[in-house]
Amino acid sequence: MAVTAQQIAELAGVSRGTVDRALHNRGRVNPEVAARIQRIAEELGYKPNLVGQALVKTKRDFKIGAILQSVETPTMQIVLEGLRRATDELRSSGVELIVRELHGLDEELVLENIEELTSQGIQGLAISPNNTAELRQCINGLYEQGIPVITLNSDVPGSKRICFIGMDNYRAGQTAAGLMCQMLPDNSKILPLAGHLNNTAHNNRLNGFLDTLNQQNTHNLRIMPFQPCFDRNDYAHEITQHALRENPDLVGIYVASNGQEGVCQAVEEEDRKGKVKIIAFDLNEPNMRLLQSDSLSIVLDQDAFQQGYQPPFLLYEYLMHHKMPDNALLYTDIAIRTKYNSDLVVFTDHSK
Repeated sequence: MAVTAQQIAELAGVSRGTVDRALHNRGRVNPEVAARIQRIAEELGYKPNLVGQALVKTKRDFKIGAILQSVETPTMQIVLEGLRRATDELRSSGVELIVRELHGLDEELVLENIEELTSQGIQGLAISPNNTAELRQCINGLYEQGIPVITLNSDVPGSKRICFIGMDNYRAGQTAAGLMCQMLPDNSKILPLAGHLNNTAHNNRLNGFLDTLNQQNTHNLRIMPFQPCFDRNDYAHEITQHALRENPDLVGIYVASNGQEGVCQAVEEEDRKGKVKIIAFDLNEPNMRLLQSDSLSIVLDQDAFQQGYQPPFLLYEYLMHHKMPDNALLYTDIAIRTKYNSDLVVFTDHSK
């Protein structure tokens, strides 16, 4: 059986696109990686598919759209880095990726951008969405038009998107609940903070946390009513400051969205640093600093880079080869980070 480029990619630990660029001198590949690919190809007796090369010369060009919301947040900046890397790698395959960067969560603005992108002739769409009936209807309409949609970071359950890529946020909330139980003594008081109530990621993190504590609360932890901070540090600071002053026995804070910098600032201003355990999300640069300074206790990371990097390739495979993603739910890892394992590279170069 003939050796394929995909087999070489798996042995080299790189993408098939990287193998193609290394073997045919198309695009920039790390010299060490290129040498490793060439060595594996020679050892396996790889012979280029001449028919495939001829097809490359007549390849179709694709235009793919991507819409990222809350792009001002550190985590979505990592997602954006993944999208940009995918853009660079797919360019030689004839793929044009049009990225729209939106601040905050604004359903009307998302719908406007979808309309603009479709008028520009996109053939696929990757989106970090709101979970609303209008957007669900829009995604279903795009599917009926033959435009596949992949949701990333947050999902629209029940829509006709071809897959979702991101953290299993409900399970992440359960993980946070288990960690909080281990960190705090019995009868401790906890404040949960959420972000946007129409964001499935935030809601699932919150519900997983609350359900687990309410159903399996053998430590009798006392849970205060959750407060929405809308991803804003100033709101989170005000909420936390008020809660600390009104509740001297508050010793745990769970931040299911952004806003952790405001929380940590309020805790320090109230002279409660070290006395209040804080669990937050995402190993971005601000959170790495907060972990190292003992302001945050634990961060649950979701590999945001892959959430931006993978969707364009999945859409390309769908459009070019009619290949559906392996699963409708492609979950990234739930990684537990502390100050002792947070000094990691946030943006991973997957071509190396």
